[in-house]
Amino acid sequence: MKYEIRNFENKKVGEVQLTPEIFSAPLRQDILARMVHWQLAKRRSGTHSTKGVSEISGTTKKPWRQKGTGRARAGSLRSPQFRGGATIFGPLPRDHGYKLPKKIRELALKTALSSKVASGALLIVDSLNAGTHKTKELEKKFKTLGLRSALIIDGIEVNKDFALAAANLPMIDVLPQQGINVYDILRHEHLVLTKAAIENLESRLK
Repeated sequence: MKYEIRNFENKKVGEVQLTPEIFSAPLRQDILARMVHWQLAKRRSGTHSTKGVSEISGTTKKPWRQKGTGRARAGSLRSPQFRGGATIFGPLPRDHGYKLPKKIRELALKTALSSKVASGALLIVDSLNAGTHKTKELEKKFKTLGLRSALIIDGIEVNKDFALAAANLPMIDVLPQQGINVYDILRHEHLVLTKAAIENLESRLK
């Protein structure tokens, strides 16, 4: 399938042939959901923690005698029924990540890319040479292209002037090709790819 290449003046400067298996895959909401859940689970720090009875500081003395007081028996003021006591079955530090098959991850990326093509939210540029390193000037170019929320993917290395100019723009993220991921594609309104990014994606996903 042919797709037009535009520059930062919003003018057509050529065409590129996209692989249908990558950019015209069927929309699989279930696969996208699995992938996003996997990515967010991996990001969790897992440092939440609560204290058990052995970790609570306090006296080890029995609060009152076993019988004859009319009160329920108690062996420690560090027990969970007392204020400041332990937490039973509370969260402990752990790794929330889990394994997701490589084929599922590849299919999710293909589906995310295809969803942007189907919705007309994919923009292909020849390179990220916008001719400026000024944030204000780059913002004007984005307005010309109709970009408000966009994930921009370059080749192995991102154009330094472009990355510098885009750094302070809200809802604009610039990543090298190895950083492309399903979650960031879906949470941005538009996806911008350079020709170098497309070449890498097609070599990775074929």
